[in-house]
Amino acid sequence: MKIKDIVNRDLVNLTNCEHEPIHIPGKIQPHGFLLGITLKWKIDFCSENVASYFGISHTEMLGKDFSAVFGITAEEEILAYTNGDEFRDAFPLEIELLGKFFQINIHKSDGIYVLEAELLFVDREKLADAYKQTIQFVSQMNKTTSLKDLCALVAQGTREITGYDRVMIYRFDEQYNGEVFAEDCREDLEPFLGLHYPHTDIPAQARELYIKNLLRLIVDIDYVPVPIYTVDDREGKNLDLSLSILRSTSPIHVEYLKNIGVGATLTISLIHHGKLWGLIACHHYSEKNISPEIRLAAKLQGQFITSQIDIRQSNDEYISAQKTNLALEQLTSLELPVLKESIEKIVEARQLLEIANASGVCIITRDKIYKNGLTPSDEQIISLIRQLKTKDIVDFFSTNKISDLFPEFDENSNFAGIIYHPLGNNGHVVWFRPETISEIKWGGDPEKRILKDSTGLHPGNSFNIYKQIVKNQSSNWKQYEINATIQYTHTLHNQLILIMLSEEEEKYRNQSEILKETNSELENINWISTHDLQEPLRKIQLITSKMLSEIDVISTESISNSLERVSKSANRMSGLLEDILKYTRIKNTRETLVEVNLNEILESTIREMNEVILESNAVIESEKLPEVHAIGFLMRQLFVNIIQNSLKYSSQERSPKIIITASQEPVIVRDLFKVYCHWVRFSDNGIGFEPHYAESIFKIFTRLHTQEHYTGSGIGLALCKKIMQAVGGDIRAEGKPGKGTDIIIYFPCDPEDTLLPL
Repeated sequence: MKIKDIVNRDLVNLTNCEHEPIHIPGKIQPHGFLLGITLKWKIDFCSENVASYFGISHTEMLGKDFSAVFGITAEEEILAYTNGDEFRDAFPLEIELLGKFFQINIHKSDGIYVLEAELLFVDREKLADAYKQTIQFVSQMNKTTSLKDLCALVAQGTREITGYDRVMIYRFDEQYNGEVFAEDCREDLEPFLGLHYPHTDIPAQARELYIKNLLRLIVDIDYVPVPIYTVDDREGKNLDLSLSILRSTSPIHVEYLKNIGVGATLTISLIHHGKLWGLIACHHYSEKNISPEIRLAAKLQGQFITSQIDIRQSNDEYISAQKTNLALEQLTSLELPVLKESIEKIVEARQLLEIANASGVCIITRDKIYKNGLTPSDEQIISLIRQLKTKDIVDFFSTNKISDLFPEFDENSNFAGIIYHPLGNNGHVVWFRPETISEIKWGGDPEKRILKDSTGLHPGNSFNIYKQIVKNQSSNWKQYEINATIQYTHTLHNQLILIMLSEEEEKYRNQSEILKETNSELENINWISTHDLQEPLRKIQLITSKMLSEIDVISTESISNSLERVSKSANRMSGLLEDILKYTRIKNTRETLVEVNLNEILESTIREMNEVILESNAVIESEKLPEVHAIGFLMRQLFVNIIQNSLKYSSQERSPKIIITASQEPVIVRDLFKVYCHWVRFSDNGIGFEPHYAESIFKIFTRLHTQEHYTGSGIGLALCKKIMQAVGGDIRAEGKPGKGTDIIIYFPCDPEDTLLPL
């Protein structure tokens, strides 16, 4: 029978260090022996050191039936153990083998029962102390509120149970860099609390084994590995020791521990939601072994932590989460009108920042950016949204280091972290956090953890504190902050849809009103084309016809009078057509409103009408007029028509006088569902009108007097009303028969002002 060892002798180098086969080292630590037994109970694997326990060499054991070497009683006990609950729960089996008492652990690996035996030793006093300490721990655990306090208590309790010189609680981040989260150590030792260690200290394959095997013991760092032998009956024969207690350690890890002066270790895995959350790392500065009972007691300490992680983390975040939930509740309960102006109110609400504890926020909807707090420029926001769109984000996206994803947003940006939600209809909402510059203390330079020479790879031997400044990243977003933004985004999305529907409804309503007015105007224009324009045309036809029939007897004076009458009729027709043209050209131009100084408009109007004013012997008095949001050329046309109307309908008993007054400060004039911020009043001393005509005088072609008494097209005041509608304002008239008329015009508020309550 041919026998071979299964020792892995591959050299670890930079190309394979991340894949070092540490689960099949082919050797064990010497404080116990290992047997690999087939399902037919033949010894197929055996560690070389069995001879030191039984005086029987590994070559003599390999290939033999287990009962032939150790007896049928031992085989039956082990069979009963493997079929019982103890095997499943991994409690060691106490058994006598060839006159010696052992504690053995058994697990199955690829159809092989792996039996690992250590000499039985029970420290009854230490075991009693462990039991007492565990009882005390449970009572003290209930008094801790934070996860950090609990971990500190576990570190202290584990050290008391095990007697190790140093006990540390490691906590991993998302990249598996480790932080010493809690620690208890001898007073003469330098504390490691708060130090960070890079993920390369515990490579991926080692983390996998920590998940499979929750307890790892190295009794003596200076041990000489014991090779495992097997019957050489097939090529590539090996034994997976992932679940082994005695498995030999990676030479790189052994050298690493020697470099930091450690003599023995105990490591307990902390598994949370199926992932390696952290480790309980116990260091001793000389050789040290502990009994299986103490190992299990220490393992129980790890269970205390993992069972409490969710509860304690929730408790740590409870106060902050409460504030976030309160802000969310207040934000969703805001009473907002279904108007686009409400978006500004939402953005300016402090609760929108508080739900994510953000420094800035922006909402992008319908190609407009609304911002509050510390935010990027509009150009940066547009660039960011464009980049995020390439990621096909359906629900949301968050990061605390945007430059990792988009390098263009580096230290030149005033933000590092974002939470982003698409809103549909090309809408977006983004919360921002600025860069948080932090200092991390590493236990040695993280860039020099692995060194290479001619013999392979070696761990660095300098563990002096290395300070690293971390930039271009914000504080991490908490899950409850992300959840709050998810909840509010749904509310915001619904609000934006309601606003859009409301605007569409208002748009259709306005179009309906415009259509109604247009139809009315068409009827009036149709009426004038068949009536008012016909009347001067008939006069022209009648006069010219008469002149032609009497051309032989008509006198020069008669011709002159007739031509004068023709000219007047033609002029009237021309003026009427011109007024109709002006009226039809005025459109709704609210989108182009600018700031207009009415004082300048009035001055230019008076200069333009100077001759007419002098002929009428009129007096115009005015106080200071306000600056309003309107359109300059329309305001000149408005003032001309109002003044012309006052001069036209002046009283024959007195000279015309027009007094112009105005609001000196912005005031809110409420009228039905409209809000105006300025008014200007034109008061004259003309013939006035009856109050019940106050509305009808603004209708196109409406005249209160005959053409013989007062000339005109009847379009002047209708034109004024249309001008004021075009700029979003209004016009009213108040009349007193025989005393005069007041024309009051109202101007809209600044469109950039915050929404004014109705």
